[in-house]
Order: sequence, then C-alpha cells, then structure tokens
Amino acid sequence: MKEGWGITTGTCAAAAAKAAAIVLGGGPAPTEVELRLPGDVPLGVPILFARRSGDGAAIASVRKDAGQDADVTHGMEVRATVAWNAADGVTLAAGEGVGTVTKPGLQVPPGQPAINPVPRAMIAAALRQVTARGVRAEIAIPGGRQIAHKTFNPRLGITGGLSILGTTGFVRPRSTSALHEALRCALRVAAACGVKAPVLVPGNIGAKAARQHFALREEQVIEAGNAWGFLLDEAVAPSSPFSPFHALLLVGHPGKLAKLAAGQWDTHSSRSAAATQYLGGLWAEVLGLPAPEMPTVEGMLAALAAGPRDSLAAELARRVRQAVARRIDDRAGVAVLLVDMAGRRLGADGDFSPWR
Repeated sequence: MKEGWGITTGTCAAAAAKAAAIVLGGGPAPTEVELRLPGDVPLGVPILFARRSGDGAAIASVRKDAGQDADVTHGMEVRATVAWNAADGVTLAAGEGVGTVTKPGLQVPPGQPAINPVPRAMIAAALRQVTARGVRAEIAIPGGRQIAHKTFNPRLGITGGLSILGTTGFVRPRSTSALHEALRCALRVAAACGVKAPVLVPGNIGAKAARQHFALREEQVIEAGNAWGFLLDEAVAPSSPFSPFHALLLVGHPGKLAKLAAGQWDTHSSRSAAATQYLGGLWAEVLGLPAPEMPTVEGMLAALAAGPRDSLAAELARRVRQAVARRIDDRAGVAVLLVDMAGRRLGADGDFSPWR
C-alpha cells in the first residue's frame, strides 16, 4: 500500500469476516489476512483479534486506518461475527454501530444493512476464500451509532450507525497540497502521453462509466476527487504545460456534477451544498412540478418516468457544461455525460466527437 494511503471500512469488514471464518472453521486465530481488493490488488490486513464466541460463532476485529485522510472512522474497530447458516450463500446483517437503510434512492434498498455493493462483494469474496458453506456475517462498528451523527447518514435516512463504504478498498490521501500535486502529475502524464482530450471524473464510478462508454487510454482518465476548480484551472491555464488539451469531457454521477452547475467547485460534502437543492430548483423549472423530498439525487431521478427523467438530465448536463465552459473561459471544448450509479447514461450535452 502506498505511503499515506489507508483502508476503507469495506476492507476492514472483509478482513474481519475472513479472520472470523478461519476461526469458525477450526483454524488458528490469524494475526493478518490477505485480501484481493477490486482490481485484483493483494493487501495484507492486520487483525486486532479473532476468537470463538460462546454462541457457535466466531468474531474478529480490524482497526480502521484511514491514512492521511483521517475521518470520523479513523481508529475505530470494525468487527465481524460469522456463523454457519442453513441457507446457501452469504447473508449480511447490521450489528452494533452499522446503520440500516430506511429511504429509497441509495445504492442499497430500504431495510438492508448500510453496506454498499462493493464492500458486500468484498466480504463475500473474502468468506469464499475460506469456505463454500452458507454463512451469516454480522458487521459491527462499536461506537458507530454516536459517530454517525457527525456524518450525512441521518439526512440520507440511514439509522442506527455508520455505513460500510468503499469502491477500491483504499483511502487515498486527500490533503489539499497532496491532492493538487497528484492532479498536476496526472495532467503532466496525460500531456506527455499525447492526450489531447482528457476525461475528468469525480472518482471510481465516473472512471468505470467513462471506460464503459468510450474507448479511452489509461492516462486519459483523471480523477478530480472534489477539487474541480483547481483541476479545471490547471488544465487550461495559458502558462501551463497542458496546452495540447483542446477538449474536456466530464463523466460522473449528477450527485457530484450538479454542484458544478451551481458554481460549487469544491464538491466535498462539508464544503458544498447538497446537489438535491440545485436539482430541486431545476426540477420545478423544467418539469413545472415541485420536486419530491428525497435524500439523494439518485432517488429523485429514479422517481421519474423515462421521458421527464431524460428531459431533466439533459438540461442538467447542459447547465453543467455551460458552467464549466464559463469557468475555463471557453479555452477548450466541453462535453458532459451524466451517469447513474451503475454507469448507465442519464443525460449528455456537448460535442463528443473527440472521444469517438
């Protein structure tokens, strides 16, 4: 793992589940387990403890290390209690400090533990490295119920605790200076490799969608994180070494990119308004109806029939493109593709010929 990087709660949960399964199956308590993270990346994760419990199960714990991007979960324990299950497959449950989804519009349906799809797959894969039997894994974060009040979970309708998150398994440093230098490096590499039209994405969902919809070179896709203003300014600055960039394509979920249309160039949740606010106003303007009260942009769009949803998403893409074009003083062409959590097209605007 690179210096300064950390691991997600999803990685912690998968490692704890694997360690507990080893003990449940009669093996010795491990002090470290190896996972295969998304992208088939190997990672050894230290185990805080692993032991049998008195109810025919086993429990193990991992301490969360968020690296340089320490958040409210840094240093907390993520525990997994694993027991045999009569049903086939892997059944997940929310233990102490892990929330339950209560509202539609999230990646996990109401009534389910707030464990996102990638961590779910990671936990299942880690357990399957140990056993093919049916198992029930309860994930817990002691103290998570109290800490969750410092997060967006209550506003998203996630009750009872924190979420188990992550799309790559790693937490990458997001300190301002480190992030800016990383973005400069990405731009330099792209320019040096002859890229003329880079693709800018918020993160993993946008990156996967960009490669799904376009034939792109590896160095062509650049993750902005939340630093959109900095990245756009650097990409088109007259004095920058990136003058070959004649067009920019933005691909991502409207939950992030809608903030650009509202003039919010740092999209971190603690430094920007929720995208639902902007979309609500646009909803009334385009559709002539009051927007529903929903916690996420995904849920708002999912509540619409195909026709109105297409109209709203197309207008949102147009306004994102216009805002970016103004930001960069039209120094490069701009196109925008909005996608849902699964990477499916929602709306688009601009000239996409540089990426065809």
